[in-house]
Amino acid sequence: MSVARKIAYNAVINVVAKVTSTVLALVAIGFITRYLGTEGFGKYSIALAFFSFFGAIADLGLYSVATREISRRGARAAYIMGNVFSLRLLISSSVFLLAFLVVLFLPYEQEVKMAILLSSLGFLFSSSYSVLNGIFQKDLAMDRVAMVELGGKVLQVACVVGVVSFNLGFLALMWAFVLNMVFNFVGVYWASRKYLPFALGKDIVFWKKFLKEALPMGISAIVTFVYFKFDTILLSFFQSPDDVGIYSGAYKIIENIVFFPAMLIGLVLPLLSKYIFEDRKKFEFLTNKLFKVFALLVLPLVVGVWFTAQKVMLLVGGEAFLPSGAVLKILIFSLGCIFFAQIFNAVLLVGNEQKKLMYVLGLCAILNISLNFFVIPRYSYTGAAITSVITEFCVVLLSGWLCYKYIQYTPYIREMKKILLSVAIMGVFLYLFSDTMSFFMVVPLAVAIYMVSILFTKALQQKEIMSIFFGAAK
Repeated sequence: MSVARKIAYNAVINVVAKVTSTVLALVAIGFITRYLGTEGFGKYSIALAFFSFFGAIADLGLYSVATREISRRGARAAYIMGNVFSLRLLISSSVFLLAFLVVLFLPYEQEVKMAILLSSLGFLFSSSYSVLNGIFQKDLAMDRVAMVELGGKVLQVACVVGVVSFNLGFLALMWAFVLNMVFNFVGVYWASRKYLPFALGKDIVFWKKFLKEALPMGISAIVTFVYFKFDTILLSFFQSPDDVGIYSGAYKIIENIVFFPAMLIGLVLPLLSKYIFEDRKKFEFLTNKLFKVFALLVLPLVVGVWFTAQKVMLLVGGEAFLPSGAVLKILIFSLGCIFFAQIFNAVLLVGNEQKKLMYVLGLCAILNISLNFFVIPRYSYTGAAITSVITEFCVVLLSGWLCYKYIQYTPYIREMKKILLSVAIMGVFLYLFSDTMSFFMVVPLAVAIYMVSILFTKALQQKEIMSIFFGAAK
């Protein structure tokens, strides 16, 4: 199979698998929110926030830099991955043990502390398998990872339904989460042996050199956690579990969409890494097309969620989570920023400018923490949501400026006015009818109107999206 066909095939399989996984995740959230209520869901969200916290600490940039290095021409892929995987196991195990000490000093009730420990167990498996994704990215086989993760999500949803049906309690839901991570680890590790049968390495000199190279991305991961998840932990310190549940109900929607830009960029990251120094024209073609695809997707998404946020939360969480609708209307702008920031961050990574990105993310983290300490005690989840939007907007501006100054890259979308016009047409429809029509009527009609507008204005040419992959691979 040609490179172009492999990329296109991976894109299709990943989209189908990820969309299916997202639907399943929303189904699981629906069961969990209705079963636990806002207070119980707040506790559940606190535990998962610490899962992200442990993951950020242990990241250390290993996955991103390992993917970049094994994708380079002539790389000793098995040697690199063997040592990186060993390093990941060592670091993850250390963080897992550290979690037991941290929990002793947290101001939570015993059940929440136990849930945090279970989340740290899930983290141990999640962090260990995630570093292997670079193998599949290099060989254009991310469809294997997508199918394993889909299987894990099916398992988790089945367990969640069982927990709710038999009323097994809050901690049983955490065990369902752990089983998902264990399934993913076993599946991805087994599949990786086909593409790169590496052995565990213990080259201390390599570890030190690699950590020095990866550390800026590792710090960036910690900083990203600060402005992506730390607000949930701060909410749990200053406000009630109900407030955490309302905020997390809206944030769960964002989390289950944010996979998409990361997935697309992950598919083409090896090509970005290859072309940025070998073929500047292909690099800019690929990156500009990604920007256009993101604009086509995220702009109507922001407008659509703005008008239907209450209906979305009623569908996902039930009446108890209706207050989350107002939070979602704010957070959707944060998601829009995340889409474009992902591209700028990837460009800086493949351009070996990750240290400068680290400084930008660090500055944004300081801004986020400062604002949250001020607004959360006063404005609770509303303040946290506004802070999230401000922070992500700053990330887009500053990372874009870094790309312009150090990579000499500025995105260019020829059809941007046509895209904005199509979004505006859809927005007018939603403004007129979103309150009077049901969710299952207004959303399909809005999507249809947007698609017709896109085709009518010729903002999207026939087969143009696929040209991202075919054109880049030629």
